[in-house]
Amino acid sequence: MAISELLIQSTLKVCIDPNTGKDFISSKSAKNIQINGNDVSVDIVLGYPAKSVIADVQALVSNALKALPDVGNVNVNIGSRIVAHKAQQGVTLLPNVKNIIAVASGKGGVGKSTTSVNLALALAAEGATVGLLDADIYGPSQPQMLGISGRPESKDGKTMDPMEAHGIQAMSIGFLIDADTPMVWRGPMVTGALEQLLRETKWRDLDYLIVDLPPGTGDIQLTLAQKIPVTGAIIVTTPQDIALLDARKGLKMFEKVGIPILGIVENMSTHICSSCGHEEHIFGAGGGALMCKDYNVDLLGSLPLDITIREQADSGKPTVVATPDSKIANIYKEIARKAAIKIANTSLDHSGKFPNIVIQNT
Repeated sequence: MAISELLIQSTLKVCIDPNTGKDFISSKSAKNIQINGNDVSVDIVLGYPAKSVIADVQALVSNALKALPDVGNVNVNIGSRIVAHKAQQGVTLLPNVKNIIAVASGKGGVGKSTTSVNLALALAAEGATVGLLDADIYGPSQPQMLGISGRPESKDGKTMDPMEAHGIQAMSIGFLIDADTPMVWRGPMVTGALEQLLRETKWRDLDYLIVDLPPGTGDIQLTLAQKIPVTGAIIVTTPQDIALLDARKGLKMFEKVGIPILGIVENMSTHICSSCGHEEHIFGAGGGALMCKDYNVDLLGSLPLDITIREQADSGKPTVVATPDSKIANIYKEIARKAAIKIANTSLDHSGKFPNIVIQNT
């Protein structure tokens, strides 16, 4: 029986990527199908970073093709290609930044900054080029969480090179001021500083820029929504009713300005006793899932209240780099992968494909 490309395509059509729930043909992931006698090779190009699951996807496709009658050798090449996706209407993308993910919470103290840094590190661990912008001008925490000290360099006197740690690029007002200096600024100064940090940093070919927002729905959030091209937002909450009340306000704010909600992360979902390992829902149970149901958004994942998360962030080596194979690190990686897949399913940015129209007098 001759092996045809149509047979290969029909096989890949019923082969489902367990991470996206889509087949490899309709998702346009299957490329460059080659048939040489009875030998078959195919490239699978994923739209999300997937280093920790590439072997599983490769085995899935290989086994499906090897099951075909008369097939000889099978060669499946897996890779990822992250592209730019559309931001809110009327806001153009930043140069060298493909996608911006805003991480927000309605109130403080829910672990948003810890979640932001671990998600950035998780995307990098999955193979993406990642930046982290600490947008909390009044209370920057990322310098300590990343273990970075010193000042950013400026080679031209106009722009700054991002600081680097654990394989990601980072920028924060905390790199420019002393740690004990309070930012006694009014709203316009704060929003101006945010725009400068974002636009005057020489980000280098980022697949994703994570923006760690301050809590609330004030000036900084409004500036981000109106002037900065945000691909999608992640809301961080705890199961506690009070936290959920404020998280709902943050979610509605992004909806009003046309920024897609990638999903909700429920932090401190359960408490794990460091002495006996007993697990308890001290902040309530099921609040994040209920909020997701009410607003028809995805629960990206739930994280425990675990002392190691706090200790590792305080030490400058967050969980994803401190214990990369731990259960908690894998939860962060799964959350990051789900968010990246949600972005991959949104509309592409086509602004770069249109030619510039120049009108000249002739």
